[in-house]
Amino acid sequence: MFGRKNPTYSLDEWEPVIRSSICTGEKVAGFKNRQSGVFEDIMLIRVPGDVAEFRKKYGIGEEVKIPTIY
Repeated sequence: MFGRKNPTYSLDEWEPVIRSSICTGEKVAGFKNRQSGVFEDIMLIRVPGDVAEFRKKYGIGEEVKIPTIY
């Protein structure tokens, strides 16, 4: 199971990111702490609609670019 149950994130403290494996291509949406760099995974990304679901669930507007980290 990914992440905490019903987490909340301040976008001032946490940056939404997609973490992608270089080896397998597996992608996970989550948040990276802007100060410590700690990544907290939230959900596995299997299809493009999963990113839209992640945005909706956490109130991340389309104007916010979600970078991919490796």
